[in-house]
Parts: sequence; structure tokens; C-alpha cells
Amino acid sequence: TTCLPLCRSRNTMSTLMLNLTQEWAESLRRWHLDSFFIPTVVITLATLLANPVLLICIFLSRALRQETRYLLLANTLTADIIFLILNLTIVICNAVRAQIHWRVCELITAVTVTAYCSAILTVTVMVVDTYAAVRWPLQYHDILPPARTHRILVGMWVLAALYPLTVLILMEVQSRNPHERVPVCLALISFSFLQIQNTLGVHIYFFVAAVICALLIFYCYIRLYMVTRTQGIWQSRFSRARVTLLAHAVLLLLYFVPGFIFIMELYLFQRKDISQDLRVWVNTVNMCVFMLLPRACAPYLYGLRYREISDTLMMLLQRNGRLSPNIVS
Repeated sequence: TTCLPLCRSRNTMSTLMLNLTQEWAESLRRWHLDSFFIPTVVITLATLLANPVLLICIFLSRALRQETRYLLLANTLTADIIFLILNLTIVICNAVRAQIHWRVCELITAVTVTAYCSAILTVTVMVVDTYAAVRWPLQYHDILPPARTHRILVGMWVLAALYPLTVLILMEVQSRNPHERVPVCLALISFSFLQIQNTLGVHIYFFVAAVICALLIFYCYIRLYMVTRTQGIWQSRFSRARVTLLAHAVLLLLYFVPGFIFIMELYLFQRKDISQDLRVWVNTVNMCVFMLLPRACAPYLYGLRYREISDTLMMLLQRNGRLSPNIVS
């Protein structure tokens, strides 16, 4: 008899989850939002063609592997690849109305959120790394040697995975039937469903983490400008420093905006006066467009702007070009 309240609660939560995902799937069909998978596929495939090339350039060059900024860039590209593959999987499954096991959906959601958070943390550390290199040029290599960078990267992945894995465990404990299939798999539904009784935890986690990263980035860029403003690198309107700062600012904005939109989605999800169609529209556009834009731009705004990476890429292409005629002959 002591199990009855818990079992009844699990049955109610399972029924609520099934009804919620069915209503979401109906809204997707009614507004024909399944067509959003087309730009998702195009952007994802274009990015998945560029990111591995840059990773190959970094890992094949011993000099690049010893540089902290390139290790951080490689971690960002790796996190983006994981995110893009899982996000594309979810979008396609939702578009073709595939029924997914709830346990599989939970796992995909946890790994996707972990990859997204890892990318955000890494681009934040990249700004801190740039500030450290400019502020303390002589001590820079002692402050961030490759071995310490590796430990920082591992720590970032652990920190990024901490909350999603906690949510995964809690969902597993609360789930009545983990083998049940759901018509729609979304991180928004998973996190909001867990927090129906207590919305404060998930809001605080994402909002505080985003604000801390944003404030740290603003501080580093302001300090960078103050340190370098007397060196004359900002005088020309199209100087490399200005263009680099603009490119990085645009990319950081593209990385952070979808995260703040997701926080807004969590808030809208709990509001009874907000229509279901509005929630579905905001989530679909954010998931299929906004979250993909920074990952599509990163290989070009971050990767190919580094002269060492572009030189390594050209060297590899020239080497393959020399080998091809020999193979044919």
C-alpha cells in the first residue's frame, strides 16, 4: 500500500508526457513545420563537411596540437559535431513521425545538451585564453601549457554533463515505463516535464550559467581594449584587430542567443496563457535555424581566419595534389 501514491504519481506523469508529445506532434503537422528539416539537413551537412577538415589540420600538425587556442577550437568543433548529429537525428525522427523509446530520447537529450553547454563553455574559455595571451605574453605558456589545457577541457565536459546527467537519472527514477514510445523527442519537453512541480532549478541553472559566461566575455573584451588601445591596432577602420573582434562578437552572439531563447522557452512552457502553437513555432525555429547558425559560421569565422590552419590546409591540399598525378601515372 505504501507504493500506491508513488505508482499513481508515475502513472499520471507518464500519461501527461504521452499526451503532451502527441499534442506537440499534432501542432507540427497542422502548421507543416516538418519542412524545417530541410534547412536543418543542409546546414548540418555543410558544417559536417568543414569541421572534420579543420580537426584533421589541427591534429596532423604537431605545432598546432601544442597551442592552447587550437586545442580549444578543436574541442568546440568536436562538441558542435556531436550536437549537429544528434540534433539532426531528433529533427528527422520528429519529421517522419518516428516513435522513439522514451529512454533513448532521454539519453539523446542529455548528450545534446551536454555538447551544447560544452561548446558555450569552450568559446568562453577561448576569450579568456586570448585575454591571457595579450595581458601576460611572457608568462602565457607557463599559465596554460598543453597538459593543463587538456585537464581544463576534461573539466568543462564534466561540468557541462553534470546537470543533464542529473536530469537523466531523475527522469529514469520517475519514469513508470521507460520502454514507452513517444511521438516527439525534445529537450524542452524533457526539462520542462521534470520541472513541472519546481521550475526554479532548471531556470537558475541555465540562466546563471549563461550570465556568468556572458559577463566573463564582456570583461575580457573590455580589458583587452584597454590594454591594446595605445598600441595603434584600432586606428584603422578595417584593421585586423577590428575585423577579428567583430567576427568573434558576431559568433559569440550567435552561440548565446539560442541559449537565452531556450531559457525563454522553458518559461513559456509553464505559462497557461501561452498557446501551444506559439511554443511549437519558437522551439522549431530555434532548434532548426538559430542553434545551427553559429556552428555553420564557426569553421569560417574561427577556423579559417587562423593563418596557421589555412596554411596547414593548403599544404595538405598541395600534398594530395602532388600525389594524385603519381597515382594516375
